[in-house]
Order: sequence, then C-alpha cells, then structure tokens
Amino acid sequence: MNVKPVALALAAGVLLAVAHAPAQAQRASAQEQRKQQTAEIPVCAKPLGTLSVIEPEDSVNWWTGQQLPAPSKLIKVFVNKSRCFTLVDRGAGMDAAMSERALAASGELRGRSNVGKGQIKAADYVMVPDLISHNSNAGGNAIGGIIGGLIGGRAGAIASGLNFKKKTADVVLTITDVRSSEQVAMAEGSAKKTDIGWGAGGGLFSGGGFGAAGAGGYANTEIGQVITLAYLQAYTDVITQLGGLPDSASAASAHQAVTVAKPARLLANAAGTGKAVRSLDVGMMLYPTGNKEGAMWEVEDELGNKGWVNSTLLELSK
Repeated sequence: MNVKPVALALAAGVLLAVAHAPAQAQRASAQEQRKQQTAEIPVCAKPLGTLSVIEPEDSVNWWTGQQLPAPSKLIKVFVNKSRCFTLVDRGAGMDAAMSERALAASGELRGRSNVGKGQIKAADYVMVPDLISHNSNAGGNAIGGIIGGLIGGRAGAIASGLNFKKKTADVVLTITDVRSSEQVAMAEGSAKKTDIGWGAGGGLFSGGGFGAAGAGGYANTEIGQVITLAYLQAYTDVITQLGGLPDSASAASAHQAVTVAKPARLLANAAGTGKAVRSLDVGMMLYPTGNKEGAMWEVEDELGNKGWVNSTLLELSK
C-alpha cells in the first residue's frame, strides 16, 4: 500500500473542511439571526385597531433606485406577522375597490351584489415609514431631508438617512390617530451591514414571506436587509409604546360634530322640562358628549353651554 497518496488525500480533505467551516458558520449565523429577528417581532393578543400604511412624505422615492419595493410593503409584512393591527388598504387594493363601487353605481353589477356605500372600514391609525435626516440645526429644521428632496436619487437618499456605500440605514416609524391627528407613537431604528450575518448561506430574512407580500427585494440585497433590520427595530419599539391605546379608538375619540338642521332649543334635561338653556339657530355647530336617551342627545355648543336636543333636528357636520 502506497501511504503517500493516502496521506495527501487526507490532508486535502482536512484543508477542504477547514476552508468550508467559515461558510458553514456564516450559514448558521444567518439562520440563527433570521429566527431571532423573526421571534422579536411583537405579537399582540388582539388587534389594537385598524391601520393604514402609507408611503413616506418625501417626494424622493429612494427605494426605486435600488430596485426595492416601497417600504410600506415591508411594514405590512411586520404588521401581518405581529397581528397588532387589522390592515386596511389605501393603495392599489383601494383603487380596485372604488372601481367596483363605480360599476355598482352605474348599474353594471349583478343584482344583490351588495357593493356600495357605507361598507369601507375606517382606519383608526396611519403608519408612515420614513428616513431620518442626519443633519439638523439647532432650530430643528431637517436640513438633510431638504437636501435629499432637492438632490433626489442616490445622493438624496444618502443625505436623508441611507448610505449605500457603507450599507447603513437610519429610519423612523410614526403612528398618527386619524381622528385627533395626534402622533401616538414614534420610534427610530438603525442598522449597518455588520449587523447582518451575510454569507454563503443566503440572506437574513430569506423565506420570511416577503416574496409573497411583494417585498422580496428587501431579503435579496445587502442594503435591503440593512433597511429591513432598521425598520424591524423601529417597529418593535413603536409597538411597545402603544400599551395605553384604547380598546376601541372610535368610541374613545371625540364624537363627530353635528349641525342644527331645523330651528331648535337646547333643553336643560332629556325630558324637556324646565327652562330652555338657549335657542339654536339653523347652521349652528354642536358637539355631542356621547350621552343619549332615546332620540335626545346631550350636546355642547361652542360657548360651553351644555344641554339636550332632539337628534331629528340635527345632521352630521360636513
């Protein structure tokens, strides 16, 4: 038996194993990080309300230059996984729904199709995914964001919170109450290439359902994964801020204002006994307190006078 060829073969095998070990480690690292990050997406016991995710306010669509989908698609994946909100579509799906309603209004749909007014669910909150402007002066003006809007494209994105060369991203998520316009939560997120186990094993978020949601580009590129990690950090933080939200955003918000449609009187009580608080002129705006007794509503005028009025004399303010 010739020992030399066998020894060479064994040595070659050892070298291959050693060379292959870092790639295996990178694969394992990427898989572990993927599982860890997926597990960190907060899961709510019940939805906090309905949510619409819209595109950033910045006129520069920084994602198109990197062949990435709009960031709203990415955030919708997080929302779907966390079950913290019920998503309502205000994009392409909404446009298609309005087209169906237009067909119904024109009489083109079959009878009893049950498509028409009063069926669309309202959004309780709006979430906006955006970039952080790094360069701000003492007065708080987002100089970086302004530069980004003027420059546009790759250079604008760098000025507004992305660095494609260094693979870094600084993002912010904002949640606004649609009824009060209050910003109920805001969180920042940041990530860089070194935060990701990028190697021969593939991407950090591959196989996470992004492809089915139309957000596959964020799983297939380095900058896409960096942006994903930054938004995931921000989403996790913003959800933890929402523990004080009411069970019903609609019920907890101030009631919609009403307008006096016919001459009326503001009564001292729901029974209509006693002296009237004041007379109500047509066109006057009133604010319901939420208290009702039959057809009688308790309202308050703009001067702070409170009393009761028959709801048949009112209409919703337009």
